[in-house]
Amino acid sequence: MSTVTPSQTSSTPAELRTARPAYKVTAARVLRSEWAKLWSLRSPWITLGLALLFLVAFGMIAAFQFKSRITSGRPMDRDFAAQSALGLSLFGTNFAQLALGVLGVLVAAGEYSTGMIRSTLAAVPRRLPVLWSKAAVYGLIALVLGTAGVFVAFSADSGILSSTRAAMTFSDAGVVRGLLGAGLYLGLVGVIGVALGALLRSVAGGIAVLVASLMLIPGLTSLLPTSWQNHISPYLPSHAGEAMFALHHDSTTLSPTAGLLVFLGWTVLALAGAAVRLLRTDA
Repeated sequence: MSTVTPSQTSSTPAELRTARPAYKVTAARVLRSEWAKLWSLRSPWITLGLALLFLVAFGMIAAFQFKSRITSGRPMDRDFAAQSALGLSLFGTNFAQLALGVLGVLVAAGEYSTGMIRSTLAAVPRRLPVLWSKAAVYGLIALVLGTAGVFVAFSADSGILSSTRAAMTFSDAGVVRGLLGAGLYLGLVGVIGVALGALLRSVAGGIAVLVASLMLIPGLTSLLPTSWQNHISPYLPSHAGEAMFALHHDSTTLSPTAGLLVFLGWTVLALAGAAVRLLRTDA
């Protein structure tokens, strides 16, 4: 009686060197991964909903307040009285930028606080694609939501203010440009939030720097001499961003194009700092 021994096949060293893994890390797969991680949490849904609510609700509240004061003859602040439908519809931008910026910080710094970043970087050893994907995915979401929000707010405000001196329509000069500029500004704020979260690796630290950059430092510049203010203030992130969607400009403000370039510069600077730290320090 004879037995048959199954033959064993062995791979040669050359075959082992040329064998390719079944799974490859590609830009598309990293993007899909970041997209899935973002929507798997509850906080993005809540925060993005709040940002949209801020844009529409505060824009409508400002329009109703303007119309009620006009019809009742109550006194108004000079700046508020000079507002147009575009300016009133963008009243919620300051609140929405905080919501979108804070969520951007959470998108990046949240992984460091939970330790998930180690798994992420183990799956994507080159590291930088993770940062680019986080910034691209969340920046696109913030851009779409911000643009939709300001267009809805303006549509509502144009109806509320149709019989007042602030009335405007989409066909008026500068309106569409201003709305698109506001949406782009909010999208870039989201990218800056991601960059700060990746740079500081701390939710509290990232939010603190974000709030200081967008709200505290511009207010502190009022303490500087006037000549200093005129040279420094227009180039601060928030003021450069406001120039992107302001309807009127003067000698103390940047043009929409210059404001966009300055704000893009701040965004690139934040991303560059995050990239350098991601490459040079361990998770």
